[in-house]
This record gives sequence, structure tokens and C-alpha cells, in this order.
Amino acid sequence: MDIYSSALSPALDIGTGCYLFVLAVLSILGNLLVLFMAFKRSSKMKPPELLSINLAVTDLGAAVTMYPLAVASAWNHHWIGGDVTCIYYGLAGFFFGLASIMNLTILAIVRFIVSLDLNSPKEKISWRKVKMLCLCSWLYALLWALFPLLGWGRYGPEPFGLSCSLAWGQMKHEGFFFVISMFTFNFIIPSVIIFSCYFGIAIKLYYTYKNSLNCNQIPNIVKLQRRLLIIAVLISVGFIGCWAPYAVLSMWSILGDSNTIPPEVTLLPCMFAKSSTVYNPIIYYIFSQNFKREVKQLRWLCLPSNPSHVNDNCIYLVSAGIKPKETARSTLHEIMESKAETLD
Repeated sequence: MDIYSSALSPALDIGTGCYLFVLAVLSILGNLLVLFMAFKRSSKMKPPELLSINLAVTDLGAAVTMYPLAVASAWNHHWIGGDVTCIYYGLAGFFFGLASIMNLTILAIVRFIVSLDLNSPKEKISWRKVKMLCLCSWLYALLWALFPLLGWGRYGPEPFGLSCSLAWGQMKHEGFFFVISMFTFNFIIPSVIIFSCYFGIAIKLYYTYKNSLNCNQIPNIVKLQRRLLIIAVLISVGFIGCWAPYAVLSMWSILGDSNTIPPEVTLLPCMFAKSSTVYNPIIYYIFSQNFKREVKQLRWLCLPSNPSHVNDNCIYLVSAGIKPKETARSTLHEIMESKAETLD
């Protein structure tokens, strides 16, 4: 039996290829747009912004290195390239997936640290520290992605035949400890950290607002942080939610009998997980007014219209814009605006 032959119907193969093609286009265009906007304001960037750029790079990397091969294989009704491209595809998916969830974990921790003192104008994290954290996330992901090549775990085709990942069904015995370790350190623990940090931020914002009802300025910081919290939580929940069904199905393949699962059923969680690279630019566009204005400003490249002024002091993942005020600023207001620029 050819393990790289599609177990799906020809019509479903074509549909899967079309779906992946749309994901590839949306992911590449959306994340390139995020990187382009970041490049436009690179001289005004703050250290935490590198985390949003790093996340866009991981999503873009997955879309560019994986989706074209998957689309071609789906339309070919057979995996293209055999063992070599299967290992490459599995390694790339594992690598970029781990880099993304590690980046989201670091982001949650940084957001929590920043929220500890909302009134301080001082930078909570330096450029050097952010760069080191981003580098560590990449090295950590690379280390785990190389483990199957070194004999701990293995890569192989998915049951439906048009994708490759960790060979879950083949690791029931010799790779069981690898699977348990991988799920614990790369899914469960990061998820707990992410939700704990954002829960802590929500509690902090609640008490900050409750204790500042008599002040007219502090609630502005709370509103800013609340918007940032919504964006960050949606991105984290979107990623974890996309991968959770695939994680459950993978664990079932290890603990149960994977042969009882129809190929069409194994296809759905896999395709849902791949959609995680598309959501972030959409979330930025919906919830960040500055990002939306900058996107609309790009129409001057195609249409003979004058672009409107855009506030460049904005970060789409770790900050949001505040409308400037023309009234005299108190000391507390200066602190608030300085803080907004630090996060913004």
C-alpha cells in the first residue's frame, strides 16, 4: 500500500487544495501587510513590538514553506516528493508551530509584567531582552523539531495521505515518552501560562479601575489596557483553539486505535489547525483602529487620492492608539501619555 497516496475522494482532494490555496494567499498577504506596516514605522518602534513582528514571521514562514507543497499534493491526489519532502514538511510545521506558541507565551508574560505598574513611564523591557527572548523561542522550537531526526520521535504522513507531521500512530511504544513530553512542555504548560497571565491582567485592570473611580485619568489607561488585552487574548485563544482539536485527535491516535478514525475525520482538525496563520492580521484590522487606517491609507498606491494622516505611534499586538488631547496636561496625564507611547 502506498502511504503517500490520498485516502480521500478526488473531489475532496481538489476541495482541500483550494482551501489551502486560499489560506496561503490570505496568510501571506495579511502577514506581509503587518510586516510592511512595522517597517514603515521602524524608527519609532518600541521593544515589545518585536514580539508582534516575530509572530507574523512565524505565520508567514509556515504559509510560504508548507502550503504550496500541500496544495500541489492535494491537486495531484498524491503526496509529492516521498520521504524527503514528508520529513521537510513535518519538520517545518512542527518548527513554526512551536515558535508561534512560544512567542505567544512570551507575549503573555511581557504583557503581564507591563501591567504590574500601569502608571510608570519607564520601559519594562529593553531591546536586548526582547531580542534574546525572540531568539530563545526560535532555538527552542528548532531543538524540538530536530529531535525526530535524531531518533526521538519521527515524522510521517497523515492518515489521509496529503500532509505530513509527527507520525502519531507509529509512536505508541518507542515514541510515547516523546509525545507526552511534547504535549506537556509545548501545549499544556504554555496554554496554562498564557491564560494565567491574561487572567492576572484582567484582575489587575479590575482593581485598578475600582480603586481609581475618583480619578479622571487612570480609567483611560484601563481602557487602553483592556483593548490590548482583548487583542492579545483573541490571538492566543485563536491559535490554541485551532490546534486543540488536532492535539486531541493526535492523543487519541497514541492512546487508542487510530485505524478506527476515518480519513475524512482526520482531515478536518488538520485543516483547522492550518488556518491559525490567517487570523492575526484580521484581528488587528478589526480591533486596532490605527492598523485599519494604515491599511486604508495604502489605497493611494492604486487610486489617485491623498492619504489621510495616520498616527504612527501604534502597535497592533501589544499596544493601541489614544487620541491626543489639546488640554493642559497634568503630571499624571504626562505619565499616562508616556505609558501609552511605551505600549503604543
